[in-house]
Amino acid sequence: MSVVSNAKILEKYLALEQQGAVQVEYIWIDGFNNLRSKTKTVYKVPQSPADLSEWNFDGSSTGQAEGHDSDVLIQPVALFNDPFRGGNNKFVLCETFNPDGTPHKTNHRHHAKKVMETHADAKPWFGIEQEYMLFDPETEKPYGWPKHGFPEPQGKYYCGVGAGKIFGRDIVEAHYRACLYAGINISGVNAEVAPGQFEYQVGPCEGIEGGDHLWAARYLLERVAEDFGISVSIHPKPIQGDWNGAGCHTNFSTLEMRQEGGIVAIEKAIKKMSLRHMEHIAVYGDDNDQRLTGKHETGRIDTFNYGVANRGASIRIPRHVGKEGKGYLEDRRPASNIDPYQVTAIIVESTFYPEN
Repeated sequence: MSVVSNAKILEKYLALEQQGAVQVEYIWIDGFNNLRSKTKTVYKVPQSPADLSEWNFDGSSTGQAEGHDSDVLIQPVALFNDPFRGGNNKFVLCETFNPDGTPHKTNHRHHAKKVMETHADAKPWFGIEQEYMLFDPETEKPYGWPKHGFPEPQGKYYCGVGAGKIFGRDIVEAHYRACLYAGINISGVNAEVAPGQFEYQVGPCEGIEGGDHLWAARYLLERVAEDFGISVSIHPKPIQGDWNGAGCHTNFSTLEMRQEGGIVAIEKAIKKMSLRHMEHIAVYGDDNDQRLTGKHETGRIDTFNYGVANRGASIRIPRHVGKEGKGYLEDRRPASNIDPYQVTAIIVESTFYPEN
């Protein structure tokens, strides 16, 4: 394309901006627990999701519909600033609906929102730790790994500093800043135990925002990595062998747990979760059996246990929580590929499950 053509495009875009035109990226969760997106031009800067219209997509291409009746509706529900386009441009997370207006079977947010609204007085807070691994598409190995053979064993990589220990810090930093610009409640990042593996933490978020902000952060990570030509894996066991898997530890508390004497409410919630262990495991991520083996700082998938500062337990009570007698619990069972709406919903449901 010529310089003249580029100049004309820029001139046209600037003219549209003066008219109030902005780009809004609609993003949604497909039938494979992945993200999809497409862009719409709107002529009013949206201040909330309610300012944006419903749209649709071809569900036969996303594993969400048959070809003979393929329209799936998307309804904007959570609005963020777009760090890639800047200015007044936005991206918006959407729920998926069938043509008759009922929630699509892959729409787990719809149920989670009802759960959070039912227990809104308890002020449920979530802090979600998303582990992931960067991969080089050319070698099909984790980013920074040698083309032949393996890197040194685990030990020096966790929260490491320096060449030979950290691979991909530029991607991590770009993602972190993109999240901050977008308005996502990202609270930190760190390098993980395996080389090329990292974690970011979203939260504390109240209610449905826990899932919204995690999905938005996942979208930004995919987009940032795309610009670097690197792929992202959130499989719970991205590399077989003596390497740590990837989880999505979910920290949880209610107002009662955060107040003086809250440890009683924490232990009560843990007991209720223990009675529904396999129901939790059912929505705690695909292939989680490859990760929850009792090794590499995990509990066993078929056993429930908990303890103070125990990273090999199903649920860990942080040491300072045990000491202060209030705070939160950490559910270490969720895999890195969870749908956070399912996980946050069942944690709240179990916490308030009627006692016998």
